[in-house]
Amino acid sequence: MLSKLVAPRYRQQLRNWMPSMATWCSVGVVGMIWVTDWKLILNYVPWINGKFRTDN
Repeated sequence: MLSKLVAPRYRQQLRNWMPSMATWCSVGVVGMIWVTDWKLILNYVPWINGKFRTDN
């Protein structure tokens, strides 16, 4: 259905830009984690979530 809405030229451009878009999206996600409270976000990652626990 998407192929009916998007011209072949733009589909080819999208395929060419896909690796760059994935790279920049990854950089953006890492940047957002760096800007925000990284411990809060990393608590949702399963293999890291127990590392930053403090017993108060």
